[in-house]
Amino acid sequence: MKATVQWKDKLAFEGTADVTGFPVQMDSISAAAGGDGASPMELIALGLAGCTAMDVISILQKKQQKVTSFEVNVDASRAPEPPKVYTSALLTYIVTGSDVEENALLRAIELSVTRYCPVHTMLSQAFPIDVRYEIYEEEANGEKRLTYQGAWQELPQE
Repeated sequence: MKATVQWKDKLAFEGTADVTGFPVQMDSISAAAGGDGASPMELIALGLAGCTAMDVISILQKKQQKVTSFEVNVDASRAPEPPKVYTSALLTYIVTGSDVEENALLRAIELSVTRYCPVHTMLSQAFPIDVRYEIYEEEANGEKRLTYQGAWQELPQE
């Protein structure tokens, strides 16, 4: 893969990669301060969440789980001093649906973080990534009820 970033203005850049060609806006200034895009560190966190989310929802769909809402949250801690690298992260998978099986979600997470998601594999070599999950049952009145929650942990290799 080849990627290019082009300077636009101040500290704003537009990046593209040859695989998809989709433009990505980047800036070091927040949107609240008038920036034009996500920071490179934000893109790393988004890449981690997006990579594993695509795997997990695909696996849940193949397992015919009735998912109506799905998100992956990343809470990443950074070192206080430059270069302010990520020092740890917590991934939380939040699944809402009808009769979503806890074992199906756990297996989907396992496959994503141990086999399919290259972003997780790469970043987990740089800092620890903890994994949690929540499963909500969608009620008839539009409310949702927590049915399962916990932490996923990789089993030690024998």
